Amino acid sequence: MQKYYSFLFLLSSFIVFGQRPQKPNAVEIYHQIEKLNFLGSVLYVAAHPDDENTRLISYLSNEKNARTGYLSLTRGDGGQNLIGPELRELLGVIRTQELIEARKIDCGEQLFSRANDFGYSKTPDETLQIWDKEQVLSDVIWAIRKFQPDVIINRFDHRSPGTTHGHHTASAMLSLEAFDKTNDKSIFPNQLQYVSTWQPKRIFFNTSWWFYGSKEKFEKADKTNLSKLQIGVYYEQFGKSNQEIAALSRSCHQSQGFGNTGTRGEEDEYLEFLKGDNLNDKTNLFEGIDTTWNRVKGGNTIGTILENVQKNFDFKNPEASIAELVKAYDLIQKLEDNHWKTIKSEEIKKIIAACAGLYLEAVADVQEVALGSKTKVKQEVINRSSVKMNWISSIDNSKKIELPFNKVVNNNIEVEMENNDPYTNPYYLNEKGTEGMYVVNDQRNIGKPDVISRISETFLIEINGVTIPFEKNIVYKYNDDVKGEVYQPLDIVPVATSSIQEKVYIFPNNKEKAVVVKIKAGKENISGSVKLEVPQNWIVSPSSIPFTLTKKGEEQLAVFNVTPSKEASDVTLKSIITIDGQNYDKEKIDINYPHIYKQMVLKPAEANAIKLNIKTKGEKIAYIMGAGDEVPKSLMQMGYEVSIIKPEDITNEKLQNFDVVMTGIRAYNVVTALGFKQNILFDFVKNGKTMIVQYNTLDDLVTKEIAPFPLKISRDRVTEENAEVRFLNPNHPILNTPNKITSEDFKGWKQEQGLYYPSEWDANFTPIISSNDKGEKAKDGAILVAKYGKGNYIYTGISFFRELPEGVPGAFRLLANMIAIGK
Repeated sequence: MQKYYSFLFLLSSFIVFGQRPQKPNAVEIYHQIEKLNFLGSVLYVAAHPDDENTRLISYLSNEKNARTGYLSLTRGDGGQNLIGPELRELLGVIRTQELIEARKIDCGEQLFSRANDFGYSKTPDETLQIWDKEQVLSDVIWAIRKFQPDVIINRFDHRSPGTTHGHHTASAMLSLEAFDKTNDKSIFPNQLQYVSTWQPKRIFFNTSWWFYGSKEKFEKADKTNLSKLQIGVYYEQFGKSNQEIAALSRSCHQSQGFGNTGTRGEEDEYLEFLKGDNLNDKTNLFEGIDTTWNRVKGGNTIGTILENVQKNFDFKNPEASIAELVKAYDLIQKLEDNHWKTIKSEEIKKIIAACAGLYLEAVADVQEVALGSKTKVKQEVINRSSVKMNWISSIDNSKKIELPFNKVVNNNIEVEMENNDPYTNPYYLNEKGTEGMYVVNDQRNIGKPDVISRISETFLIEINGVTIPFEKNIVYKYNDDVKGEVYQPLDIVPVATSSIQEKVYIFPNNKEKAVVVKIKAGKENISGSVKLEVPQNWIVSPSSIPFTLTKKGEEQLAVFNVTPSKEASDVTLKSIITIDGQNYDKEKIDINYPHIYKQMVLKPAEANAIKLNIKTKGEKIAYIMGAGDEVPKSLMQMGYEVSIIKPEDITNEKLQNFDVVMTGIRAYNVVTALGFKQNILFDFVKNGKTMIVQYNTLDDLVTKEIAPFPLKISRDRVTEENAEVRFLNPNHPILNTPNKITSEDFKGWKQEQGLYYPSEWDANFTPIISSNDKGEKAKDGAILVAKYGKGNYIYTGISFFRELPEGVPGAFRLLANMIAIGK
């Protein structure tokens, strides 16, 4: 029997369009049967989304048919965002979904821990201090006990602290420690009410030339302890290599700019043996492990049936396999081994449905439904095979509906959202976490990748006297004139939500400011009041504002006048809606990008208000957006007149109306047109104006001449946000005019001070400040100023894109001085 693979659907589903249901063809069904007959698992372990080796995951899952999981300890919250303004937990939501889409392509499974990606860390010691080491170790052991991998593969080396991201090394250290402890009943015994202990057979480190420093060094290295896997497989049925499949998976990480071009031909992956049972055959990771159905008690008969199904599979008539598959399913339900019983039950149900062309769907008539409301749901069932089937009522099992060949059977039901149902939200965001950890109180939920949906329908389908439950999430779908059929989740929302229009309000004096609150109805015909809660030494009027909204989704604005305290302070404003004595204090944020499933996030409806001793000079600023940030909003809050200008608007004529040009983060990485606009921008400076360039990465600069004088960007950064800052030129205007900058201005910073500082620069540049992480040399490239003609050019790696939206007072004062230079 020729071997076939299930990539056609996976490749075609690379563009998501809201989770269309899977409709596998015969080739894909056959590959699912191959995987059904393999009982072996591999767990790949690393720290972040995009750390995973998609070539190896695809190879193990699709060539070897192993159940292959990727345990990412974090959700990537601390990274940058190339596609939009979302940072921190919102970026983590995006990167979570990108991982889920990647696994759909390379056929792996996704797992997480509760660790929060708090930002770049230079050592595992720092990482494990900010993470709760015991909690993360518990999560790794939980993942191993739950997934039961035969083989663990670490992405990073546990023996090389300080040579890479501290999270990387920590992930390998925790994985290795877990390998020794996961079979010990005295370790995290509370887990054992849900899972049993487990001992993986062996653990490896996925090494490569990169860890040796160069390809030349790796070629000369002793590889006696290394296993070499030839992962350059060519899947001739689809004209695709394993590397091309992996590249499509890798390209799901769009927020990080990891679009990848697949390669072809021979390629090797190397695994260094660390612990466990060593290999005699270094190409067989499952040596000594029975990966057949004989592995489980009572599995022999099942294996015989399914081997025959695989051997006799008819690509032109998949339904011919249904009778034997149903027989095997029934036997699987009698297995004592609950682990493989659960896994293989789900696998075989999908295969049975696919062989029968069995289409099951529950579609709501709305995308959002409020607690206490009802929604109509249309159930659709169609049996596109000649096999006799019945649809059994889940309420009364004596009621059966016959499913004749290719006849659509519909049923309309009404589903009510109980008042105690949870809102739709990433479950790990429901509780307030710490800098290093998310809070998940239910052990059973730890590590689950996606939103936990409780809105589902179970279809009971009887085939050959065997009742098989198929659970389907209730979804919403509509037709888009461009995309066609679009699927979205059915979300449970509050009766009303609100959002404060700006996330940071700057009060430079004692004058009141208008604060706008937007109210949105989650259901029809609601009325109540909204108030803005402020600290006692601040004043807000009116005390509350009544509202009435008749239509679901309708919005109304409420304007409050807020007067700050007389003294400098940094406070939180809270919006609270009251309806029928019930308070609602959530803001609803929709994250909707075409490459991931639509996400709804509920956060406290809050904003920062800062009474700040700051002076500005009213400059007009032209802002050139880069990868996406919220800096322009903060500039407007400071009182500047800000215009977002497109690359085509960078002309001498248009720029003459501005005092300052400022580029957004990574602008010289992502805005190709900037490579052709430098002469215009430099002339702008030469004629007496100011240009401020925010950080760029080393890779893929659109021009080498990002400054009027030589400047070399490096990977230097200061990750300790409270690192001591030293003033190299204390009399420089940036530290004195119009605001006197002191060490106090560098307190309370978030996540980091800055990144990608220049390491070399022309003598025309003046460095302004210096700082460094503990044990490192001073980094002087955070702010570099050069006089060019009559104007000033400033390059800065300071993380204004993080600090301003977080409301860090010193960042506002420092940026005001940079803008005012030369005035």
